Amino acid sequence: MEIFLQEAKASSRVLSTLSAADKNRILREMAQALRINTSDILKANALDMQDAETNNLTSALKDRLLLDEGRVDGMAVAIEEIAALKEPVGRVLDGWVTEDGLKIEKVSVPIGVIGIIFESRPNVTSDTAALSFKSSNVCVLKGGKEAQYSNEAIAKVLQSVLKSNDLPEALISLIPDASREGVAKLIKMDKYVDLIVPRGGEGLIRYVSDNATVPVVKHDKGQCHTYIDEDANVENAIAIAINAKVQRPGVCNSMETLLVDEAIAEEVLPQLKVAFDEAHTELKGCERTQKSIEVAPATEKDYDTEYLANILNIRVVDGVNGAIEHIIQHGSGHSEAIITENITTAEAFLNGIDAACVYVNASTRFTDGGAFGFGAEVGISTNKLHARGPMGIEGLTTYKFKIYGSGQIR
Repeated sequence: MEIFLQEAKASSRVLSTLSAADKNRILREMAQALRINTSDILKANALDMQDAETNNLTSALKDRLLLDEGRVDGMAVAIEEIAALKEPVGRVLDGWVTEDGLKIEKVSVPIGVIGIIFESRPNVTSDTAALSFKSSNVCVLKGGKEAQYSNEAIAKVLQSVLKSNDLPEALISLIPDASREGVAKLIKMDKYVDLIVPRGGEGLIRYVSDNATVPVVKHDKGQCHTYIDEDANVENAIAIAINAKVQRPGVCNSMETLLVDEAIAEEVLPQLKVAFDEAHTELKGCERTQKSIEVAPATEKDYDTEYLANILNIRVVDGVNGAIEHIIQHGSGHSEAIITENITTAEAFLNGIDAACVYVNASTRFTDGGAFGFGAEVGISTNKLHARGPMGIEGLTTYKFKIYGSGQIR
């Protein structure tokens, strides 16, 4: 592991010699290489899907894992979108002249070597590799064992493009020891690794956060809520709620708990029940919800559970303050939404909720690097420092000060 990371660290110096035009050209070549090698990638993915069946993975995990021609092309498109973004490195973020005549510039620079630990979704391999390359960072990837064949195939394609451009393959690489012991070593290698980004289940995030000596940007669970206010447009509210839960239940920005204002519960809950029954959603509810519609009881533990499946809690609350109180107690700081036509209530929700992304009259499913115009993302950061929300190329840079003098002494 140490030799592997030494090579990764050494390769980072090569990136400083590449121009923005060179990086963008190579990224476009990577996108095209993915398309050309689609059949090989799908063959590798088929092996992972066979293992998923054997190991009885949930339907949500299998959906995350599955690749088809459309998803591979989507990976290629994401890389092309990243190539088209503004150059994030070398930007003068601020500048001034001091009383002593020193000219100071605050300039964006890459972080260095970034270790990215993720589960299930093989597209993360290409997304994070492209974002890291664009921002002149070396990425060291550790994917889940359930996607091993897919991740290896994708990394091989990207490395072939590096090789054809006389660049070290260590710029984009999978760690040689993907075991738990290997991860334990990686997250303590602060001599070589500058940042760890874990994205996956609650257990993975907790383990990395508790044990890493390398700085960590957490991409924690998505305990997302949608609150339907008494002043909501009911038709919009139902459509948004259905989208937030049903469109893709197995992702971190899907809704896990729906909050309904007591003032309209009697009117709205039966309509919601019909809509969610049509979507085959398993519903759980509080005692007040159970008085209006037939659902299983929801427990306090349910309100803290990230289902990543077509299962939804419903809770009736006392207005916007009740919704805010519930989210403060059970939210994970990911994405929260209010449906209302009352601007005062909307602002109270926006200001009262401490989360990376807070929506008014829109689905939490938009918390995504591509949807935000970032091309892709390393993940959705629930940290408050350095990066928050969809973490794109700007989140993969830091800054330094360049100071120009003319002989000043102090």
